[in-house]
Parts: sequence; structure tokens; C-alpha cells
Amino acid sequence: MQSQKQEKKKKMGRGKIEIKRIEKSSNRQVTFSKRKNGILKKAKEISILCDSQVSLILSGESGKIHEYISPSTTLIDVLDRYQRDSGKTLWDAEHESLSNEIDRIKKENESMEIQLRHLKGENITSLKFKELMDLESALENGLTCVGDKKMEVYRMLKRNGEILEEQNKELDLLLQQHMAVEDVGNMHDASDYK
Repeated sequence: MQSQKQEKKKKMGRGKIEIKRIEKSSNRQVTFSKRKNGILKKAKEISILCDSQVSLILSGESGKIHEYISPSTTLIDVLDRYQRDSGKTLWDAEHESLSNEIDRIKKENESMEIQLRHLKGENITSLKFKELMDLESALENGLTCVGDKKMEVYRMLKRNGEILEEQNKELDLLLQQHMAVEDVGNMHDASDYK
């Protein structure tokens, strides 16, 4: 009786399989895809049902990364907690230094975005008098630089226009000389027919 149940389960696709590497690449990829979806679903379920922090990272033969991180959790938080609780070092001082550098650059970028908005005249109501004076000075300096560059471009365009005009006059002169030579040639040819 027991063997009939096992046979029936195998026919229905519920039989146990031997856990070993699948040799055929295409079969391995299909199995990875199906099981990946299943384990991602389970990670989401345990996160919701048990109100737990879950981080899951999968990478198959293609090298593509698949992940699940429970809501209101960051991977860094989970890895920091793992490192702290397990006593295992996941990254060294150099990585910590790089992380600090990234944080510094992010803050600098945010500051530059705020300054850019101020230069555009946005979000200036909260600025103090000194900050407004500095902003006005920066804008005046920028305006002066833009005006100087505009004049430089204007002079260059004017000079190029003068050069083109001079070349045009030279071409007109050459054309007139060429036409005069042709007229003399035509008159000479016409006198040959008389």
C-alpha cells in the first residue's frame, strides 16, 4: 500500500529527488528559476507572518542577482546586525572607510543640490541675510563671467564674419577677373568668325 502511494506521488510530480547537481545546463536553469521564485515567496511570507527582518540574495549561473529584503529594512542593517551578533567580520576597515566616503559624497551632493536650487531662486525664504548677500555676490560674479564670455564669443563671431566678408570680396574679384578674361576670349573668338 505504501509503495502505491509513493508511485502515485512520483507520477504527480511530488516525488523526492536526489539532491545533487543537475548536469544538463538548460534543466539546471529551469530548476533554478522555479526554485528561486519559491524561495523568494517563502522569504516574503516569513517576513510578513513573523514580522521578521529577512534578506535573501541569490545568484545563478547567469550572474544576475535576485534579492528579497523585507520592508523597512536595508541590506546594510541586516548585514551589520549579522556581523555584530555572529562575531564574523564581513568587511574590514577599508570597506568601512569607503562606506564613510560614500556617505560624505552623498551629503556633499545634497548640499550642492540645495545651492543649485538657491542659485535658481528656489527655496530662499529660509536663508539668513548673510546667506542672501553671499548668494547675491555669487550671482553677480557669475553674471559678470557670463557677460565676459558672451563678449568673447561676440568678438570671435564678428572677426569670423569679417574674415568671411573679406574672402567673399576676394572671390568676387576673382570671379570678375575670370569673367573679363572670358569676355576677351569670346571677343577674340567672335573676331575669328568675321
